[in-house]
Amino acid sequence: MNLPYLIWLICFVNILIRVSLTSTPNSLNGQHLRVIWTRWSGNPKGLLGPLKSGVILEYLSSRLNFTYEMIRVTHHRLDPSEKGEGLFNYLWDQKCELVAQDVVSTFQRNKVVDLTANCIFDNVAFLIPVPDETANINAVVKPFQWPIWVGLGVSIVCVIVVLSSIQRYLEYQTAGQLTNDGGGLRVITKTITGKQYLYVFGNLLSQGGCCPSHRLPYRLVAGVWSLAAFIFVQAYTSTLFTYVVTPINHPLINSIYDIVDSSDINLLVRESGMINLLLKSNNQTSRLFGEIRKNLDSYPYSRCPLISDCIKLMTPESRNVFADATVYLKDEIRKDFQKTGKCNFQIAKEVFIGTASSFALAKNSPYTKSLSQGILELHQIGLVDFWDTWFRPMSPQCDGKPQNVNKKDKVMPISLKKVTGAFLVLLGGMSLSILAFLGEKIVSFRQRRLAVVTI
Repeated sequence: MNLPYLIWLICFVNILIRVSLTSTPNSLNGQHLRVIWTRWSGNPKGLLGPLKSGVILEYLSSRLNFTYEMIRVTHHRLDPSEKGEGLFNYLWDQKCELVAQDVVSTFQRNKVVDLTANCIFDNVAFLIPVPDETANINAVVKPFQWPIWVGLGVSIVCVIVVLSSIQRYLEYQTAGQLTNDGGGLRVITKTITGKQYLYVFGNLLSQGGCCPSHRLPYRLVAGVWSLAAFIFVQAYTSTLFTYVVTPINHPLINSIYDIVDSSDINLLVRESGMINLLLKSNNQTSRLFGEIRKNLDSYPYSRCPLISDCIKLMTPESRNVFADATVYLKDEIRKDFQKTGKCNFQIAKEVFIGTASSFALAKNSPYTKSLSQGILELHQIGLVDFWDTWFRPMSPQCDGKPQNVNKKDKVMPISLKKVTGAFLVLLGGMSLSILAFLGEKIVSFRQRRLAVVTI
């Protein structure tokens, strides 16, 4: 198929879609609707709801030629409960015709109300406290994996044993003649055995050291160890720098699986939120949903009536994670930043599940199809997603993403927490040396006392 024909076909299909949309009868033409939108200025402050519903209503009103008025409400709960009625009761009692709210489609809701085409698409994500910098204790051992450390320790022991054995054998071979006292013993002049230890550890710690023997077998083993120690030292020092300067402010979680696999992390959700609603309407017995239910049931404050109640539990020292739609999490991040001037929260790296919400009308409403077509036109021209940049402007310093500490315009000096491991090694070595010194003093004191008693 050639390119001009393809372009012509696309244009023809687009024209057909436009004609079908405009030729469909508009049941809302000239009508007046009573609408519930919890973010309306006439409602009490703090009610939860979609921020873009107001401008969507205004567009639909102009596009479909209808007028509307707001109905005042004092709560944002959709479904009725033991605590009171929900917003759906206004539809059932014919007090309004449209609920412009985040209505997530479920089997139970589809039986009692009409839902329009999905007007808002989002993801359920996790809000976590911004992690603080911790002591980098493991930086000293991180350059090598544990099998290398074990192999290095075994190599040190083997090299010392081989060097000592070769030295003893060479001393025995070069010993003097038999003594004349008839004992049949050789006079063997032994060298200090500590020289092998000093040579092995000296090369490993880049301190060098002279070879205790000039015999060829001994020097071959010593040369091989020098080469191996050079490789170990170069590999260790080159990698150690990376682990010293690497950021150590690890996030509390990265995904839902970190919550499932950890017994000390508490998941917080909104009572009328997506996750709690999904768990109520989902009868699956999968491990993931079962573990989430178990986590929520294990913490008495895991289900919060309001987002603000969950945010109060999100202290830096806590192990709490709040899950909700990304737009609501960004609202809380922005409000906290405006209040404190600090970025105390961020969104975890991976989202949990995608979600979509619709507007609700009374069952078998004649306006459902017209509203759905108007919403589809909005998505077609891309206005719904673009409005987020107007209504939810995030500060560049605190946009909800993990903080980037690799700043090109400023070189950060190494902090004490990054080299904590080196100081711990120094403290351990000094402690061992002090213990060795005290042990030598105790042994020498005992020998002096024995010498006095013998005299």
